[in-house]
Amino acid sequence: MAAVSYFDCNATTPLAPVAKEAWLRAQEEAWQNPSSPYRDAARVRVRLEGARHGVGTLTGAEPDRVVFVSGATEAANAIAAHLRNTLPAEARVALNPTEHPCVLASFAREFPGRLTFLPVTTAGVVPPEELSARLARESGDTAIKVVVIMAANNETGVLLPWPEYATICREHGVSYVCDATQWIGKLPAAGFGQADWVFASAHKFGGTKGSGFLLRQTDANGFKGQVGGDQQRGHRGGTEDFQAVAAMLAAWADAERTKVLYESERQAWRQEFENSLKERLPGTRVVGEEADRLWNTVALLMPRHENSRWVTVLDRKGFAVSTGSACAAGNDHPSHVLAALRVSPDSIRRSIRISSGWGTPRDDWRALAATLVEVAGELDRTEVVTVTP
Repeated sequence: MAAVSYFDCNATTPLAPVAKEAWLRAQEEAWQNPSSPYRDAARVRVRLEGARHGVGTLTGAEPDRVVFVSGATEAANAIAAHLRNTLPAEARVALNPTEHPCVLASFAREFPGRLTFLPVTTAGVVPPEELSARLARESGDTAIKVVVIMAANNETGVLLPWPEYATICREHGVSYVCDATQWIGKLPAAGFGQADWVFASAHKFGGTKGSGFLLRQTDANGFKGQVGGDQQRGHRGGTEDFQAVAAMLAAWADAERTKVLYESERQAWRQEFENSLKERLPGTRVVGEEADRLWNTVALLMPRHENSRWVTVLDRKGFAVSTGSACAAGNDHPSHVLAALRVSPDSIRRSIRISSGWGTPRDDWRALAATLVEVAGELDRTEVVTVTP
């Protein structure tokens, strides 16, 4: 079977070689239960705590804030449930409407009737000044006590000014929850410790599926994301999967040390792709192009034809792309992200998401642009044959 040019890294990434090596080494050397009382288990426990310190170093957070979880979905559910149990009964939550489905669903379940959706620009950015003004107007039992805004959007790649949000929330005594899933491993993670709650999934940056981390709020000593035993200082019951933690930290540290240095180069490749495609296929639009975006992500509005047809033909030609969030794949609902950006329903039906990885060569970007033009011609001819007997 011919090799596939993989452009769906925002959905998941292949296991990084350093992560595989770390996982195998941990499986051989540190497979014991870290909660057991004997020396070999204690050595695993020491290594697990070392990994906790590693996450703290990368994010600038105190190590005791780090909780290892199965990924972003578990983290979002656990954080929302904790806040519901600890906030005043009528307190409200302000959310960015372009959050990932796992975040929107978690807070909708825990705070029914108490959600306020923040305004966003046509690129999908919550203006910091509007957030500050909104929080300044809040008072009383029904005031906003939590703000939920991601670091980078999974469908458009648009970057949001999360350090500013963290500062604004701190000034107003409001908890700030930040989904860093698409940021980690692509851009430097330093500074995330200033947010109250942060989380990410390892498989988005070269780790294994079913692993991730969250940073809990400093004073959230009663946080318990999963009941059971007293593992992780009582914050999450269940035997820790040190192998997955080791793989996650290895992939993350490697990205920070050897890959994020090439961000500007990859930005140039992405920009070259966009310019070439718009020139060769008039009518193509890039969502959020007026904003800062991840170097790897392009949300395209194709000039014609349903997105499912584009994805199918591209797949046959050896290119893996998607129509948006993998968690929303298979349903008939239009992208809530693009809808929040005031993209028309007709345009949303023509949207495809392209997301590369660190291993994606420049030639693959160029080949994808050429193939999209080729596919447009093929679909045009198919349309004619279909409409005209």
